[in-house]
Amino acid sequence: MSTRNEIRKSLRTKRQSLSEVEQQQFSDDLLIQLSARSDVLAAKNIALYLANDSELDAMPFIKWCWQNNKKTYLPVIHPFSHGQLLFLHYDENSVMKKNNYGILEPKLDVRLIKTIGEIDIIFTPLVAFDPLGNRLGMGGGFYDRTLSSWYQQYRHQHQPLDVTPSKLTKPYPIGLAHDIQLIDAIPAQLWDIPLPEIITPTRQYKFDIHK
Repeated sequence: MSTRNEIRKSLRTKRQSLSEVEQQQFSDDLLIQLSARSDVLAAKNIALYLANDSELDAMPFIKWCWQNNKKTYLPVIHPFSHGQLLFLHYDENSVMKKNNYGILEPKLDVRLIKTIGEIDIIFTPLVAFDPLGNRLGMGGGFYDRTLSSWYQQYRHQHQPLDVTPSKLTKPYPIGLAHDIQLIDAIPAQLWDIPLPEIITPTRQYKFDIHK
């Protein structure tokens, strides 16, 4: 089995090989899927990300959220707690800056912070995923730390896969990825947080991660 860094390198190369036309089509396909979901329609506060390094672009969906009275939030690297994320309100008037990774994020303002428990759905980026719902990120562990408390509660609910996400512990996390990011297996670590759902431009995957 390939190492985690080998997987990251391979999948990032594949992702970067997608053309602008393909990227735009995949973003449009994603919007069609997300805007039809009952949990999205019911949600008031949705956390997302700004695409970087050829990630699946959620911007068309973000704009749809604005048009449909959904408040959107972006991750901001915590200035004091190492490896932690804050989520700040984001709209077309947000003041943005680049973080240490060169990724745009809202300028830190405590008045714009939304606590993780107040967010209904959090859409996460990823580098790779497998048929068990394991998620491989860029290696910083930010989302694993952010979702660790949620996972401990979720896995003990022992609910079937078709439970309405809005009735589960918030925030309900969903990964977004290109179809080419699915691989046979990810060498998971103890601290990795699997996802209950991952959505690609062509499919919606659900996983039993209660184990």
